[in-house]
Amino acid sequence: MLSQKKILLAVTGGIAAYKALELTHLLKKQGAEVRVVMTKSATAFIQPLSFQALSGHAVHCELLDVEAENAMGHIELARWADVFLIAPATANTLAKVAHGLADDLVSTLYLAATCPVYVAPAMNHAMWNHPATQTNLKILQTHGVNLIAPEAGEQACGEVGIGRMSEPEKICHKMISHFSTPQILKNLNIVITAGATREPLDPVRYLTNRSSGKMGYALAFAAQKAGANVTLISGVTQLLQPQNCHFVQIETAEQMHTAVFEKIESCDIFIGAAAVADYRPIVCGGEKIKKNAEQITLTLQKNPDILADVAALENAPFTVGFAAETHELERYARDKLTRKKLNMIAANWVGREKGGFEHDENALDVFWQDGQKTLEMTDKSKLARQLIVLISERFYAENI
Repeated sequence: MLSQKKILLAVTGGIAAYKALELTHLLKKQGAEVRVVMTKSATAFIQPLSFQALSGHAVHCELLDVEAENAMGHIELARWADVFLIAPATANTLAKVAHGLADDLVSTLYLAATCPVYVAPAMNHAMWNHPATQTNLKILQTHGVNLIAPEAGEQACGEVGIGRMSEPEKICHKMISHFSTPQILKNLNIVITAGATREPLDPVRYLTNRSSGKMGYALAFAAQKAGANVTLISGVTQLLQPQNCHFVQIETAEQMHTAVFEKIESCDIFIGAAAVADYRPIVCGGEKIKKNAEQITLTLQKNPDILADVAALENAPFTVGFAAETHELERYARDKLTRKKLNMIAANWVGREKGGFEHDENALDVFWQDGQKTLEMTDKSKLARQLIVLISERFYAENI
């Protein structure tokens, strides 16, 4: 139920605006208080009076409201809402809010809102698949925006593809799920490492690995939503810096080790999801190595073991490691769990058709001293939420 929950619904210009009428009805039926704002183009599809009749409140369409105190109605609405939901969200609206434009009421409300934000896109399938739209969605996800993905099917133009706004029943269920999601890690301090480290050979070259950082970043988002205070220490990735967490950028394994131990004292849970280079060159040349010799010899030395060093602390946090394996996954994962004295380890296959480095999907086999659980192949955002729930269960089991 959504009893007494305050939902600010923004309707933008598209044929899917008619679905927002049913959505308003469903949210009200669940007990929510709904207030509606519309873009000018949305009013070309649906009259504001229809939403006013369903919501029981006046509909706002203008950025500057002369009837509001100080004509700053957008600030009042942003502060009022428990959730800001944009449905339908057009490609134009997604682009504007992703880049911080504020030339209408909806885009200004996005910048002024401090509550959770959800977007339910609706557009032609070609627009949905365009790299610009996908880039804007990635930017919004770094802002902490929650995506209610569109569905595949026949569109108003007669074409078939992904772009139909999710059905009102599903969006309503998302709102119910949002308010029923427990803050299982509320007020806990979590340090997460992510991405790949780079070990320089000379000013041009370096040793690294194929980690994209997607799993670690997804864990940071999931931990935030579970109520944790998150520090994300990131190696090299192509991902945008997430908002609403303490973010530390590093490059080498030694830099990551230093950054971790600057934060570890107040840490309750440590998740080592980064792919840290095991070795680094003893000598880093000051000049580019020229391609003269047929062969060259590199002498490497071992990097500090961040996971083992954290777990060895006198008052060690609950420590979770990762293991990427090409064979004998369980044997190597359990050996790492025992040898490094970890509380838990999440292992995944690499080098296969699905999952692992650089993929959007993954599966995990999670082990602890007297148990294990398999998390099936799914997108890394969902997988991260499942892993955070499992980590919280084990954390409380060991700390009660």
